[in-house]
Amino acid sequence: MKIIFMGTPEFAAYSLEMLAKYHEVALVVTQPDKPSGRGYKLTPPPVKVVAEKQGLTVIQPEKVKAPEIINQLREVAPEAIVVVAFGQKIPPEILEMPPLGCINLHGSLLPRYRGAAPIQRAIMNGDNITGLTTQLMAEGWDTGDMLLKCEVPIDINDTAGTLHDKMMHSGAKLLVETLKELEMGKIVPMKQNHAEATYASKMTKEDRVVDWNKPAREVYDHLRALLPWPGIKFMHKEKEISLFDLSLGSEEIKGQLPGTVIAVTPDWFEVACTDNSIRFGSIKPEGRRQMSVQEYINGYSLFTGDILESIKVE
Repeated sequence: MKIIFMGTPEFAAYSLEMLAKYHEVALVVTQPDKPSGRGYKLTPPPVKVVAEKQGLTVIQPEKVKAPEIINQLREVAPEAIVVVAFGQKIPPEILEMPPLGCINLHGSLLPRYRGAAPIQRAIMNGDNITGLTTQLMAEGWDTGDMLLKCEVPIDINDTAGTLHDKMMHSGAKLLVETLKELEMGKIVPMKQNHAEATYASKMTKEDRVVDWNKPAREVYDHLRALLPWPGIKFMHKEKEISLFDLSLGSEEIKGQLPGTVIAVTPDWFEVACTDNSIRFGSIKPEGRRQMSVQEYINGYSLFTGDILESIKVE
């Protein structure tokens, strides 16, 4: 099948790599290179890197809705357009272009978690199961008719980063299966029940504000949704620290002020919530490397009774 692929981040790049094994990817559309790192060096998006390794033609329009871009896509005459985390709204002229439609891979079991951050919001809400949906794109965000779905379990130790990787691999397989069955005429699109829809808003720095005065499991789910971005950050003795390697405490606690360090060992330290605690296994002081708890104790000090305060978002 001749397709156009539209996508940008790593999540999309793996799908492109898989699809290129089975289909003619006539054109790849991705976002422009962007400055990154301390030197603000222009860096290509992961999809571009994969496309160039595969010898595929790549374009990087500032606006995909520009008439010259629409004409360029039309000249390709794709049978289908596949869209995975592209990052721009697709105009009607493109949605209506391919005979088999514009097929989108979305990181949730639609109609739940429409929007930009379905992986993080599923973890933050304490879900045990999430999944992926392929859909025929419509003008609304994630409102199109559904094609295929697959479930992905959320492990108690999953962060947004680890779940992202599991879903990236499952999603690529689902896309391959979807295109195969579409080409054979085996899929009957299913309309979404819009009354059951929920929205997964984009993650922002405001999400780093954590209230320790809640049950530990609720705080834990919130924290693991922050990894790798925007990160788990707190103030300790008026200095910003980032925390990693978190787990739930093992015993019920009583009479401890939420947000207080209640235990310190060379391997971990423990912070109180209302009913239980959360352990952290490594720390990164602002401007320094990530280090063990023992290294942090040696260089900065950490004691029971210390308070971890939420970062102030300006």
